[in-house]
Amino acid sequence: MHLATFNLLHGRSPADGVVDPARLRAAVAALDVDVLALQEVDRGQDRSGHVDQTSLVAGALGAVDARFVPALVGTPGQSWRPAEVGDADAEPTYGVGLVSRLPVARWRRIALGSSPARLPLLIDARRPALVRDEPRVAVAAELAGTGPVGTVVATHLSFAPGVNVVQLLRLARALRDARPPVVLLGDLNLPGPVPPAVLPDWRSLARAATFPAEDPRVQLDHVLARDADALEVVRAEAVPSAVSDHRALVVEVVRARP
Repeated sequence: MHLATFNLLHGRSPADGVVDPARLRAAVAALDVDVLALQEVDRGQDRSGHVDQTSLVAGALGAVDARFVPALVGTPGQSWRPAEVGDADAEPTYGVGLVSRLPVARWRRIALGSSPARLPLLIDARRPALVRDEPRVAVAAELAGTGPVGTVVATHLSFAPGVNVVQLLRLARALRDARPPVVLLGDLNLPGPVPPAVLPDWRSLARAATFPAEDPRVQLDHVLARDADALEVVRAEAVPSAVSDHRALVVEVVRARP
């Protein structure tokens, strides 16, 4: 099974600042994975041509199941409010997505909260501003069938130090009853060795720098597994593309031999 996590930066290319749906489609198709976790995903936003980016990605990969979970209604860096359960079809929205070529037996949305403080952030990688921390969510999919992975999860945690650790612990608690093995994919905004140290029952399946994309120096994007002894990693790499300021982190796993 091939899995990946990719922070899309809403499909924008740092090279020219353009959001081109065709470029995004080509970038994700080139990954050619069975399950893809998405962060910084737009739906119905002016800045990305009013595209449902999760649906675009699902089409590019030939997925049979996909789910977009909005974290907020509105536009990041402008006017927005936290998304609620009833906002599944609202627009414009922004959040996380999970796309699967494998059938999904059931979906679950997990709210992770946010920091109450205003935080310094570079808007469009140029001008610094104090902004409200976005609410954070996760989407979990229990996969049908008898493949090597039981549950896959996509999330994007806060960039506020400490808050992201609390969110990671909150998410791990919420997944205690998930069908194993559980694989968590996402931009955790935590450097490489931190997530497995915070979650001793989980193992990192990939160690590779993913940010910034043009010259990666830190791993912010992770693939973690609980009940990882049931999995064997065949390949793990950070893959550059024509979109985003992150590289996609791709992992190939098989069922471990007894």
